[in-house]
Amino acid sequence: MVRIQPNFHGPPVLSSYRKQAIALKNSLSKPQIAITVGDVAGIGPELAIHCALQPQVQRVCKPVLYGPRGVLARIAEILGADFGQVEIRDIGSCPPTEINPGRFDHTTGRASFDAVEQAIEDAKSGQVAAIVTGPIQKEAWHLAGISFPGHTELLAERMGVDDFCMMLTSPQISCVLATVHIPLARVASELTVEGVLRAIRLGANAVKKRTGGRPRVTVCGLNPHAGENGLLSLGEEANLIEPAIEISRRDGIEVVGPVSPDTAFTPAGREATDVFVCMYHDQGLIPLKALAFDDAVNVTLGLPIVRTSVDHGTAMDLAWQGKASPASMLAAIEMAVELADE
Repeated sequence: MVRIQPNFHGPPVLSSYRKQAIALKNSLSKPQIAITVGDVAGIGPELAIHCALQPQVQRVCKPVLYGPRGVLARIAEILGADFGQVEIRDIGSCPPTEINPGRFDHTTGRASFDAVEQAIEDAKSGQVAAIVTGPIQKEAWHLAGISFPGHTELLAERMGVDDFCMMLTSPQISCVLATVHIPLARVASELTVEGVLRAIRLGANAVKKRTGGRPRVTVCGLNPHAGENGLLSLGEEANLIEPAIEISRRDGIEVVGPVSPDTAFTPAGREATDVFVCMYHDQGLIPLKALAFDDAVNVTLGLPIVRTSVDHGTAMDLAWQGKASPASMLAAIEMAVELADE
């Protein structure tokens, strides 16, 4: 991969040379990429339609949208998009006239879930080279009786993998999460040496694959000041995080930590780090979204298939207005093509 900055922080926008190389290589056989549109009451469908129509996307892949055709057609008509050029895998029972922007329910939840399920099956069978997921409304999944808290857990279960984690990445910063979608009150009890070690290893391996260099990993503490030598912790740093770091170092990984979370993401900290390992969801997502809200990408590490995603929610207040930025979905598609090409 062409590196456009001295330190790797995720998938930088591809250089013109890299884009030309991908286009040339795929001119005869472009990868087919499944794009699940997410909850149809949110911004996912309009972003998916917009991105699928972009020449820069069509040059490097064959985008296929997974979602209810009738609702997508209605959204395209509202936005004046040339819907006829978009290939659709019609998934989800959503009466078009009964779905309205910003109003999710069990129907929209079930449709978004079914679309992801079908995309997973198509990826497992080799019909698509990668999956790009649009934003779901987790509450709508719950209303539909779906117990999975999000895409990541569903993908891991369907793929039968235990060693997986989320990496949120952008040109500015990359973060891997040791725990994912759980309440904050449960983080300390569910944090394990194995979970922290897994995040370190998967994050370091992802960086190494993309850069060919030796990854520099910074591991955050769980508590303020990384526990202040036990004064501000219940032993999480000493008993869970530090042992994982020591094992990683014995494995040859360059690791720093545990560091105080309130200083980890400073400019100097980011300059010295390729990937941060964070103990819980918001510890990593807050700095990432503050620095790279529009162009960050979510990648599920440890899967036998390629899955990338936008790093934003359904934005129900903006749905079907054509105002939402497509930058994150474009970056997710670009990264899916690149990873599928490896």
